[in-house]
Amino acid sequence: MLPTVTLSTSEARRETVIRSAVTVFARLGYLGTPVSAIAEHAEISTAYVFKLFPRKEDLFVAALGRCFNLIQNALEVGAAALADQAPEVVLAAMGSAYAALITDRSLLMLQVHAQSAATVPEIAAALRDGLGQIVSFVKARSLAPDQAVQQFIAYGQLCHLITVANLDDDATDWARLLTKGIQHF
Repeated sequence: MLPTVTLSTSEARRETVIRSAVTVFARLGYLGTPVSAIAEHAEISTAYVFKLFPRKEDLFVAALGRCFNLIQNALEVGAAALADQAPEVVLAAMGSAYAALITDRSLLMLQVHAQSAATVPEIAAALRDGLGQIVSFVKARSLAPDQAVQQFIAYGQLCHLITVANLDDDATDWARLLTKGIQHF
């Protein structure tokens, strides 16, 4: 039996605030989200949120860090479930695990909002760090060649575009061209 980890009240509230931040920032974006909305969602006072995260940027960066950690965990679970560890098989499993992870769209939309708020230096740095974390992980875990890793990431970005723009059911020629062979949950 694994030992249980007990978080202090401050640590538990920090976790609650970060979970709420992922949800609320994903819905409203960085610029559209007042810290009070995250506090309300977390059922914690705004003052306490600012005690944990002195600036809104700090809270967004923490939420984005959580997002990339969840993505990496999902990719690892997808890869670890395979008997065949050939790079192309591992990449396919990682892609499927990621597609399943973003069915709730919060993590997907948080990434989209991070891209739109990348003029904020702290957010741009966190976005680059998170992307670097994922690319490095995919490369090391899959043992795929660089071009295959690049295609994996590019394919994921295309899936983001298809999902955000709701192109799955679009019957126009150009949308069908982009979505051909791509399935989402």
